[in-house]
Formats: sequence, structure tokens, C-alpha cells
Amino acid sequence: MIRISRIESRVRKDEGQSLRLTELQKKLCNELQKGLPVCSRPFAEIANDLNCDEKTVLQQTRELKNAGVIRRIRALINYRALGMVSTLAAAHVPQENLQAVAEVVNSLNGVSHNYLRDHFYNLWFTLQARTAAQIDLTLSNLSGRFGIGFHSLPVKRTFKLAVRFDAESEDQTLLEGVELDATPKPTNRPWQGGDSDKLILSKLQDELAVTSEPFAFLCDGGLGAEDVLRIITELIDKGVIRRIAAVVDHRKLGFVANVMFTAEVPQDRIVRAGKRLACSGIVSHCYERETFENWPYNLFGMMHGRSMDQIQRVVNEFVEAEKIDSFQLLPTTAELKKQPVKHKFH
Repeated sequence: MIRISRIESRVRKDEGQSLRLTELQKKLCNELQKGLPVCSRPFAEIANDLNCDEKTVLQQTRELKNAGVIRRIRALINYRALGMVSTLAAAHVPQENLQAVAEVVNSLNGVSHNYLRDHFYNLWFTLQARTAAQIDLTLSNLSGRFGIGFHSLPVKRTFKLAVRFDAESEDQTLLEGVELDATPKPTNRPWQGGDSDKLILSKLQDELAVTSEPFAFLCDGGLGAEDVLRIITELIDKGVIRRIAAVVDHRKLGFVANVMFTAEVPQDRIVRAGKRLACSGIVSHCYERETFENWPYNLFGMMHGRSMDQIQRVVNEFVEAEKIDSFQLLPTTAELKKQPVKHKFH
């Protein structure tokens, strides 16, 4: 079931992708993942926290981007606040069809992440749409086009969402201050912003320039600097924007073991098990999801470690503590797409 030897060989192969960073660069990675301060000169604020100067922070941030450690710096938008829905889709794609299927899936506007995993169900991707019916139609069209079953596993309950990797610690993989919630997400009325709000939100989906005043480009159409900062703050307060932050390439920080853990948990124990799994320092995402025929696994946790041994220890402790007999480990073998969905507001 676990196939440790094959996973370990991949980890050793990928270890060369990690980079040696200075102590300042490690601290900067952590600060940028937490989020830019909403002010006219956010990099100066970060420099003050790191006891250095703005010029150094700008230079080091650019170097981290050029090295690929930082993928992008932009607004992280809460799609639920926009009235969007999402699912995780899984499919068994024969090797001879893999390239064609992956290209079509990656071309879909609602797909943000697409991975190959070491399992019978080898293709896994996230899909957003306005309604669940649109998601079902998209997956149905893919099935009809390729003669392959595409299965939907929407979230029933969110336990944890924390894609922030600790560049400083050798033991803990994730930074603190994450969403940790075991209650089902309520369906709220989608956010309805004014024209200025929509304009700024639309522009914040683009990459922010690493300059002294990265928000200055938003001052347009009669909006001054104070207006822009006020609107951004309101968007964050309303939950439309989670934060404006850096997204890092975790492999370059040394987290070369990446595994999706899935377990079959009885309904009367799912909350307790989900909370326990979410509290693990190596888990970034933890959800209760819908199941489908021949897939009884309802608890999902995305695990990131500096070695497979680290992940294996967490898994062993968890399944023993929760008395779980049926589970799967699906190691990531290739990243096919990792690009935020770009939303339209007009």
C-alpha cells in the first residue's frame, strides 16, 4: 500500500533542487509568506522587522525570485467569497493518453493545480466554477472526450489551510497562524463590490513588482494612494483577499517529500481525526471530502517533509492513534500546473 522504497528513491532524486539560503533570505521567505503590510512602502516595514534596510530587502527578494524560490507575489483571493465552488478531481489516465489529457485539463480556466501521483488514480487536479452543475458538466465533457472517468471529491469540511513553509526551522515545516477549522463552511452571499473595488481586485491578481511602492500602480482613475490602501484593507477585512504574499517553491526550501494522505474514517470519528491530522506540522491542507465508488477515503491531508522518513513517522503515529486500518499514500511524481485562477469582475 505504501511502497516506501519507490517513494524514497524519488525523494533522493529531487533533493538536488533545494537551495542553500542565507539566514536573512530564510527570514525574508517567512515574512513574505505571512503577507506584505498594507502600506505605501511594505518592503521598508519588513526591513524594519528584520533589522536591515529597504534596499537590501528589495535586492534579496529579487534574488529569491530569480532563483525560483519565490514563485510569485500577489493577492491570494478567497474564491468562496466570490461565490465560486471548487472540487478535487481524480482520474486514471493510461500512459499513452497522459500528455493529451493533461494539456486539455491544464487549458481549463478553472484549473489551478494539476499533479501526477503514484497511484492507479494518477491525475489529480482542482477545478473552480460558478456552480457545482458547471463542475459536473466540465468533468462529464472530459469523460466523453477521452473515454475516461473523472471523479469529483468536493470538500465537506475544512480542517486546515496553510500553504506557508518555514524556511528557518529544520524540524517544523509550516509557519504558525493558519486557518484551523472543523466546522462546515456556511454558504454566504457572494461579495458584491463597487467598480473601484473590482478594478483593484482585478489588478491585484497580477504579479506585484518588487519596488519601493508596489501598490502605486493601482492609483488610477481618480484613486489616490490612501484610497487604494483603504480598499485593499477592506477587501482583506471582508475575507475577499486572504493576504498579499509570496508563494514559494517548497522543493527549493528542502521540502522534497510531498505526499497526499487519504484515510477511511467513520463519520462519528471524522472531526476528531481531522483535528488531530490538521495539528501536524507537516500538513498544509486537511479536508473531509466526498467519496466515490471504490474510493472510500474521506479524510485528506497534504503532507510536506524534508524526507519521506519524516512523513512516514507522522503517518504511523496518526493511524495508530486513530486506529485507522484503511488509508493510502499518494506521492507527487510531477507538477503539471500550479497557477492561480484569474477571476473576471466585469
